[in-house]
Amino acid sequence: MTSPFGPSRVSPTPSAPAAPSEGGLVEELDALEGTSRQLAPLLAFVLVVVVVAGTTDLVLDRPASWWSVHVAFELGIILLSLSFAIVLWRGWWRTARALGRTRQALAATSRSLAERRAEQEAWQRRAEAERAVFGRAIDAQFAAWGLTPTEREVAFLLLQGHGHKQIAARTGRSERTVRQHAVSVYAKSGIDGRAELAAFFLQGLLPTHEGS
Repeated sequence: MTSPFGPSRVSPTPSAPAAPSEGGLVEELDALEGTSRQLAPLLAFVLVVVVVAGTTDLVLDRPASWWSVHVAFELGIILLSLSFAIVLWRGWWRTARALGRTRQALAATSRSLAERRAEQEAWQRRAEAERAVFGRAIDAQFAAWGLTPTEREVAFLLLQGHGHKQIAARTGRSERTVRQHAVSVYAKSGIDGRAELAAFFLQGLLPTHEGS
C-alpha cells in the first residue's frame, strides 16, 4: 500500500504566482520612455528653432521702432515658443527620472518575488522529503503491529484526522466496516482510540513550549 505521507500522495502547494501585470508594465514603460525620449526633445528643438528664426528675422528686419505692433507680435511669438520649449524640456526630464525610479522599483519587486518563489519551492522540496521519510516510518510501524493493507489505510486516514463516516465515504466501505477495522488497529497496536494513535506518532515530533 502506498503511504499517503509519501511522495506519491503529496499534493505540492502551488508556487506563488507572479504578478500578472509585471511584463505588461515593463512593456508599457519601455514604450512610454521611448516616446518621451523621441517626442519631447524633438518638440523642444522645434520650438527653439522657432525662437532662433524669429529672433533672426526680427534682427534682419531692423524695425524703425521697437514699439510697433509687428515687433510686439514677433517678440510674443519668440517668448511663447521659448516658454513652451523650457516647459517641454523640464517635463521630459522629470518624466525620464520618474520612469527610471519606476523601473528600479519594478526590478526590485521582481527580484523579491523570485526570491520568495525560490524559498517556497525549496521549503516544499524539504517538506516532501521529510514527509516521505515520516510516512515510511509510520508504515514500518504498522507492519510491526501486523496490520493488514486495509487496516493500514484506515489507520493512515485516522491519523489524518478523519472520522469513521468520512473514511467510509473516501474508501467506499460501510461505516460499520471502517469501525471494525479501526477496532482491529487499536487492538493490534495496544492503543486506546484515535487520539492516542495520533499521540504515539506525533508527540515526539512537536516542539516544546520553549521551542526546543
